[in-house]
Amino acid sequence: MQNVTVVDHPFIKHKLTLMRKKQTSTANFRLLLREISMLLAYEALRDVKVKDEEIETPLATIQSPVLDGKKLVLIAILRAGQGILDGMLQIVPNARVGHIGLYRDPKTLDAIEYFYKVPQDLSDRDVIVCDPMLATGNSAVAAIERVKASKPGSLKFVCLLTCPEGLKTMHEAHPDVPVYTASIDERLNDHGYIIPGLGDAGDRLFGTR
Repeated sequence: MQNVTVVDHPFIKHKLTLMRKKQTSTANFRLLLREISMLLAYEALRDVKVKDEEIETPLATIQSPVLDGKKLVLIAILRAGQGILDGMLQIVPNARVGHIGLYRDPKTLDAIEYFYKVPQDLSDRDVIVCDPMLATGNSAVAAIERVKASKPGSLKFVCLLTCPEGLKTMHEAHPDVPVYTASIDERLNDHGYIIPGLGDAGDRLFGTR
């Protein structure tokens, strides 16, 4: 798979296995998603820009790296993307935040937008769009299309799970957008759910199943 990074750290594999279990409680599912999202953030932000700043330690004056440039922007695809957003904000609490509301038409599986609120000026900013599941890929493609219209400096997509069908859709529409994920699962079923997957991430995250 081109332009996709599977972050297969043993901690992520272990926590993802716990999330997949159907008996995992809502509270534990939420906690695990937040923890995995923090680990995914480390990899997705590996190339973030830094600059040297003069500081004083208790023993010496040195040049030491700090984050450079405008603040990072994290954009969650509602509603389940909020779970990844919460975890990533633990790593970059000063990031600006946006939300895109999309739902999947149950018959066509097309993405339908109902809400869009992101920071006004995305030019020259590093933007990460997040959603737990890259399944059909339609929601991610639609969200990224909207964000691209604001001409961000860089754009990435972070998800918990994906599958070959979702990656194919994403790369055909946005081959320039890197995808970071914890797992590439086997396939989609006839209802557009990832197999083996973990069920509906939103329902499990918010206890609405």
